[in-house]
Amino acid sequence: MVIALSIIHMLSALFLIAVILFQSGKSAGLSGALTGGSSDTFMAKNKGRSLDARLAKITKWVAIAFALVTLVINLII
Repeated sequence: MVIALSIIHMLSALFLIAVILFQSGKSAGLSGALTGGSSDTFMAKNKGRSLDARLAKITKWVAIAFALVTLVINLII
């Protein structure tokens, strides 16, 4: 059980790092460099959600999952 939770914990940590790196900050970040800065016009067709809004939502849920798995591992050990 602890091994499975540790694997989920590691994968969620890596995914959280990747999602945070793809978010744009004050200087357009890595997502602007990879998408060429045209994400606003491309994503405007998709119900008004931008790439950054989706990444923020994904970041929130992955961070919650990461925190919960961390708490469960600490309670088990």
